[in-house]
Amino acid sequence: MNDVRILVADDHEVVRRGICSLLELEPGWTVCAEAANGREAVEMAAACGPNVAILDVSMPELNGFEAARRIRKAAPACEVLILTMHESEQVLHEALSAGARGYVLKSDAGRTLVTAVDALVRHKPFLTPVAADVVLEDYLSHGEPRPGAAPPRGRLSPREREVVQLLAEGKTTKDVARVLGISVKTADTHRTNVMRKLDLHSLSELVRYAIRNHLTQP
Repeated sequence: MNDVRILVADDHEVVRRGICSLLELEPGWTVCAEAANGREAVEMAAACGPNVAILDVSMPELNGFEAARRIRKAAPACEVLILTMHESEQVLHEALSAGARGYVLKSDAGRTLVTAVDALVRHKPFLTPVAADVVLEDYLSHGEPRPGAAPPRGRLSPREREVVQLLAEGKTTKDVARVLGISVKTADTHRTNVMRKLDLHSLSELVRYAIRNHLTQP
């Protein structure tokens, strides 16, 4: 494919611009949209129809995992690549479970990002070497990869995971209602349900939970 349209989402402008500059050196490749948070990424993916969406994990308002799920639903032809600093099995499994077929560590991006995007454009998966080792180890240990093997999160719904992230970022219930376009009463109900499901009793416990599960940045 000669004409490749790419969406880049990262809340750090310097990082985002660096990624864009690297990608646009490739003939026929265009960064059709940039997003500073996951919610913007979903909206832009639906609007501009990229071939590949490159998402950071730790973005405000909607993290990379939730954004990936929504993009895959809204634009099934768009492949998702998770670009992250997190070198962990949990993050990899969560990325695969969210529908990403590419996983690259930021420390490897200069060497492998172009190759990864090229693979995804051809609808082939690409995992950074460390991630590939994890998948291979899973296969050897269990007979098959386990893309959905991320630790359970108290069976939270997608909307409840959004509420957790927004609250952990310091937003009030009124702020949550405004961002999600719901009533304050509904937002408060979601908050109550989340605390009950996760057996949490304070906002500080909720923040620790969100950080531990990569729903927000520390």
